[in-house]
Amino acid sequence: MPIFHYKGYKGDGSAAAGTIEADSLQAAVSTVKERNIFPKEVTEHVHRQSAWRFSSNNLELLPAVTRQLSTLLSAGVPLMDALRSLSEENRGFWRSLLVEVRERVASGASLSRALEGYPAIFPDFYTAMVAAGEQSGTLDKILERLADYLEKQSAIKAKVRISLIYPVFMMVVGFVVLSFLFVFVIPKIVKIFENTKNALPLITVLLIAVSNLFVHYWWIMLGMIMALGAGMKNLNEKRRDLIDAWLLRIPGNVVQSLCFSRFSRTLGFLLEGGLPMLTALDLASKSVGNLVLEKSVDDAAKKVAEGGRLSSSIEGFPPVLLQLIATGEKSGKLATILGKAADSYEEEFGRRVQKLLSLLEPGMIVFMGVVVCLIVLAVLLPMFQLNQLIK
Repeated sequence: MPIFHYKGYKGDGSAAAGTIEADSLQAAVSTVKERNIFPKEVTEHVHRQSAWRFSSNNLELLPAVTRQLSTLLSAGVPLMDALRSLSEENRGFWRSLLVEVRERVASGASLSRALEGYPAIFPDFYTAMVAAGEQSGTLDKILERLADYLEKQSAIKAKVRISLIYPVFMMVVGFVVLSFLFVFVIPKIVKIFENTKNALPLITVLLIAVSNLFVHYWWIMLGMIMALGAGMKNLNEKRRDLIDAWLLRIPGNVVQSLCFSRFSRTLGFLLEGGLPMLTALDLASKSVGNLVLEKSVDDAAKKVAEGGRLSSSIEGFPPVLLQLIATGEKSGKLATILGKAADSYEEEFGRRVQKLLSLLEPGMIVFMGVVVCLIVLAVLLPMFQLNQLIK
């Protein structure tokens, strides 16, 4: 429900201002008048979500803010006082956000309804779990579970980022070194061979051609890189399903382990929080991060709605995970078993990432060594030919 800010005057002539929730501007004006306030200005609040969406540093604080709110509520602090304390504790982005959430709650909205106005910050599963906690009277416990879940997901993302640092660094350094050689070193060396009438070795001709490309036609290379990047972005936007299907076939099952861990962790977490199976499946499918598997979960949800079992309805998932789901359905401990499965897949993901890096690092070193060796041969072979002619 939209938020409106109003300014006006009371019956005694004193100024009045505040914030209300209403379905429309006309409804907001009527509500203000019902409070015996003559409205001078009523404007809809404009959320700054477009700026928030790209602030990853702000989103990284969500687990900490969630845990702080859980601690305050479990200590018996009223929700309004807890939100006020959090807004005073934080600065900048989170302070403004928490002040707005508190204003929404003060105007009569529940916490879950207040958070729904910021989908870029609070995902659907977050607001659904908060709503379940409000209905069951266990909001503090639900928030604690949310904090645990968000911290585990943040740890996985951090592991992926850290794993990519070294390969990306090596690629950048290698490109800079090769660019320096082709732009500044090779052109000076090949001047030695300009006056010779002998045919140069093929490897030397290729080296000179690459060097000329870097020196005189660098703008073509830059344009090709930009075009490739734009093409990949366009493909990712229009045919994401093809990319996700290809990612699932990458040797090593690194992507599969990550997707299955996300699904198991999210579904188990939502079921443990008291959400219905269909709602949990809908939210869990969005957390997988792969359109192919997401469609598989959505199709399974339709079969479950018709009375089928999840273990026999879902396709594209490994037999071991399906067997664990079947065991959980029979024993009534599906949430617990999914949590254990998520732990297993997360450990498997970590091992496979390390194994991939252990192969990637020496591979990049060998590649750089081969390139340098070819450059040396391309320079030395003509020198040997000149030496033979002199003799």
